[in-house]
This record gives sequence, structure tokens and C-alpha cells, in this order.
Amino acid sequence: MPEEEVGFPMRDQRFMRDSNIVARRIAGETVLVPVRANVAELDSLFTLNEVGSLTWDLLDGQATVGQIAERIVARFEVSFEEASHDLGEFLGALEAEGLIRPIPAES
Repeated sequence: MPEEEVGFPMRDQRFMRDSNIVARRIAGETVLVPVRANVAELDSLFTLNEVGSLTWDLLDGQATVGQIAERIVARFEVSFEEASHDLGEFLGALEAEGLIRPIPAES
């Protein structure tokens, strides 16, 4: 289903990873460690599965949320509607934890 039909309001939003996050791939998963004041916050480790890892890799400030959802659909057996819904929830959780920040829309 084309994304216009889904009603995906975040599709043009872009996000950037926080530069104070150390990410390491271990056994097919990505582990995120926030580093604040030169100290790793070990009680705040985050482990991402394969879909989360792909998403994390694409959060470079260039790809839109819609483009990330399309990449998820192309790589995994999931509909655009399900991918965009789950992606929106995942991005909201990452933002709430301070792991990513939105890039302001260009004027």
C-alpha cells in the first residue's frame, strides 16, 4: 500500500543519533550505551534486534522516516502500514530516552 494511503504523518521527519551514544554490534544485535560526562551509563544499556539495528544505522539525519519504513518493508516480511506504525513507536521510545533528536524541517 502506498504511504500516502496509510496516513503516515511522520514520513518526512528526519532524526539524528545522539553523539553521546556508543553503538556496538554483538551477535547480530546492536547494543547502545549512553555516555555522559565521559562515563558510560551501564544501567541504561539498550539492545536492538535486527530491525532496530537497521533503523539505528539509517538514523543519520538524511533518511526520512518514510524512507526508513520503506527499507524495513524491502528487507523484512512486513506491510508498510505495520512497519510505519512500529517505527513510529520505536522512534518515540528512542527520542524519549534521549538517544535521537528530530532534525528541524527545512524552510
